[in-house]
Amino acid sequence: MEFDTLPLTGGRTAPASGGVPNVPPIVPSVGYVHSTMAATDAALDGADFVYGRNANPTPAMLEEVIAQLEESEDAVVFGSGMAAVHAALLATALPGATIVAAEQLYGVTRTLLDWMAYALGYSVHYADFLDVAAMRHALAEYQPAAVVCEVLTNPLAQVVRLDHVLDAAGSAQVIVDNTFATPMLLRPIPMGAALVVHSATKFINGHGDVLAGVVAGGGDLIGAVREFRTLLGANLDAFGAWLALRGVRTLALRMRQSCASALAVAQALADHPRVERVYYPGLPTDRYHADAAALFGGDQFGATLAFDLAAADRDMVFAFVESLTLIQSVTSLGDIFTEISHPATASHRSLSPQQQAGVGIREGTLRLSIGIEAPSDIIADLIGALDG
Repeated sequence: MEFDTLPLTGGRTAPASGGVPNVPPIVPSVGYVHSTMAATDAALDGADFVYGRNANPTPAMLEEVIAQLEESEDAVVFGSGMAAVHAALLATALPGATIVAAEQLYGVTRTLLDWMAYALGYSVHYADFLDVAAMRHALAEYQPAAVVCEVLTNPLAQVVRLDHVLDAAGSAQVIVDNTFATPMLLRPIPMGAALVVHSATKFINGHGDVLAGVVAGGGDLIGAVREFRTLLGANLDAFGAWLALRGVRTLALRMRQSCASALAVAQALADHPRVERVYYPGLPTDRYHADAAALFGGDQFGATLAFDLAAADRDMVFAFVESLTLIQSVTSLGDIFTEISHPATASHRSLSPQQQAGVGIREGTLRLSIGIEAPSDIIADLIGALDG
């Protein structure tokens, strides 16, 4: 055998061993060799691994864990949260169908829905899902094929009564964005939701180093979601899946710490004269406290909150954020680090000022994602900036 060929023939399979690694390996391979051509042919028709765009063992392990957490039949991971949202919408509603969505949505999700209406002929209607009567009226009037909502809204941590949405949805397929609540607080699938989506970039991974999404569900719907992922090529790479698999294993630990700290931070902000309002359902005085307690059934209310700086213009808001020393200004959330963002110029910048005002976003509104630092240090940083 020629020298040029030798490096290509060895090291293609792991050495035989009686031991099994307790940390699963990363499988970066795009192609998979089967024993016969007939086996390859069968693999292309079945569930075996044959080509990376169809499936990969490392993302498959992450899918198994998330399906267990969401109590769903299956889960499909994607290269981003928006790819997951797009596939969920395509699976539940064909072009030209009617979709009813909550007004209180992540700005880019709303932009995607508007684009689908413009480019693909969907009939998209928005309703105030915080008003149960308005939500019921919209679902009865439009009789949608699909319904889209968040449970804890971005950015104001308002609580949508998913139980009431599911009761009113009838035959519509309900898609729930569970990114903020996580399966730690709520599992929509056993309640009757058709599909659950996550930006797995956020709390699922939790370390700020993976861009990923996931759809959980069952039956033909999750099969359609998987098929759309294959057709669109919206896969999560093996290394990203491995990082997210490592991250999700500490979800419970991180969420317990972050939820407890979020309540302490919310209480401290509520007592400060420069803060006009705090949005956090864990506060007994919050408008959605009773709804959150009823829906989540425990003493944890999420790791995100928002607050309005009193009489603040954009320059004042930017100066406040820039004076923080521990808390990072990042246009993401759900990490082990506490992060702050300005929704008007970040998560909801695609909305007009009128649309932002319509969902309660003001110039002085700031969103906090609480990490796992000591709550006293988070509070000290905020109070120092407020007093400065």
